[in-house]
Amino acid sequence: MDRAAKRELIDHLHGELKSTGVVVVAHNTGMVASQSAEFRKRVKEAGGSVKVAKNKLAQLALKDTDAEQLSGLMTGPTILAFSKDPIAAAKAAVTYSKVNDKLVILGGAMGKTILDANGVKALADLPSLDELRAKLIGLLNAPATKIARTVKEPGAQLARVIQAKAAQGEAA
Repeated sequence: MDRAAKRELIDHLHGELKSTGVVVVAHNTGMVASQSAEFRKRVKEAGGSVKVAKNKLAQLALKDTDAEQLSGLMTGPTILAFSKDPIAAAKAAVTYSKVNDKLVILGGAMGKTILDANGVKALADLPSLDELRAKLIGLLNAPATKIARTVKEPGAQLARVIQAKAAQGEAA
């Protein structure tokens, strides 16, 4: 790779890392191409991206980003997973590391907060942004549903009483 290609890679990766919600750093020692492709696929389905780059290039790309302190984790064969959603990449990486022991989570960053491996795992246990939105909508809809049910109930009770009287009259 020539110098211009390296600069282009660093600039591209820097731009992506600057706009992410979470970055996860992991070792991928011993992962074969099919396992790496499967990991990429899972992270992409979750809405994130995966990048394998030389450690020095990744460290240069991390400069002047919120995750700059992750440079210390860049030793050995590392892989970066990142996403705009603050939970998606962490959740995908932790889930995949449970199935494949060759992917070892080293740490990560969520905004300016640096996380160790346990922090990334705790982040992965949180509900995703879409799940939180669904819960919030459910909570907002619940009072309206209860009001509609309460307003409708007296009429329904009256209808049941009339139905019971009519059934009694027919039986007699």
